[in-house]
Amino acid sequence: MSDKKAAVEAYFDGFRRTDRAQILALLTDDVVWDLPGYKHLEGKTAFDGEIVGEGFEGRPTLALDRLVEEGDTVVAIGSGSAQQTDGSTHRFVYCDVFTFAGALIGRVESYLVPLTS
Repeated sequence: MSDKKAAVEAYFDGFRRTDRAQILALLTDDVVWDLPGYKHLEGKTAFDGEIVGEGFEGRPTLALDRLVEEGDTVVAIGSGSAQQTDGSTHRFVYCDVFTFAGALIGRVESYLVPLTS
């Protein structure tokens, strides 16, 4: 496994355990996180504030189905679920695009599709 793919695996592991330090250590200081149709975040402080998003609690379940790497980019495709503060469970599929600046993640684009059935 390449170093970039290993970093993406560690990123998802950090989310599964809500390990903010592990996640943030993988990012550049000026990281950008785009969640199209939802939010655009810049910098580690903004990123940190979204690790457990508003309306969610606990640790998400994240299945990583596939990693594809080309150049400085790794694409992660998978599915997951997260507990909401109202007691319901949010299920989704995702495609995250990670762009690296050297050994660190400089940009994350998260495409999330909620599952209703």
